[in-house]
Amino acid sequence: MSELDTAKARAAIFARIRGNQRRGEAITADERAAVADYLERHPLGPQPRIEGDLALRFRAMSERMSSTVDEVPHAADAPAAVARYLAEHKLGTHAVVWPSLAGLDWAAAGLAVEPRAPKRDESQGADEVGITGCFAAIAETGTLVLLSSPDTPASTHLLPATHIALVPASRIVATMEDAFALMRAERGGVDAMMPRAVNMVSGPSRTGDIEQTIVLGAHGPFRVHLVVLRGD
Repeated sequence: MSELDTAKARAAIFARIRGNQRRGEAITADERAAVADYLERHPLGPQPRIEGDLALRFRAMSERMSSTVDEVPHAADAPAAVARYLAEHKLGTHAVVWPSLAGLDWAAAGLAVEPRAPKRDESQGADEVGITGCFAAIAETGTLVLLSSPDTPASTHLLPATHIALVPASRIVATMEDAFALMRAERGGVDAMMPRAVNMVSGPSRTGDIEQTIVLGAHGPFRVHLVVLRGD
């Protein structure tokens, strides 16, 4: 089992909990039906009406949260867009990238990317740029929804000073409730594995702890740059 693959350990923990409750190790169809019934009988609270182009709303809200945003037609165009951003901000050509995005032609854009989690030990040279995708994005708040897995490590958007995210326009939903509904639909099946962590990112890390002065990058990335994939 790799460092980031916690599926077996988590399964063992839940099996012990269910055993102490005198339930079988596996979730039954009746239990899943009971959860679905509960959700069906408890309607959502008031939500804002979000109409029109969700990608435009997402961009506007992201920029209000101090993210920068670019748009390209397809995922294949993303490496060149990332290279332009790194050159503009004099951030070099090296980055770590989610293993799930390793198939894009980063080298053709002049980038040296490594499909791994960023280094945690600064004495070994901290990784300054992390490139991720996202599970979904929320138009209402300009928020990224990121699910952790061995191929989508959470540290990639938490440790580097610069976080660059590729956002397929087809994955932009109106509200947070829509994002969780999508997660249940795609990751809540009998054979599916829910993520170890669900992280929501709305712009760069910030704090106002000291004299109510906003400081960016205090607990995470100083920069967040989003590349919206209009055709994906």
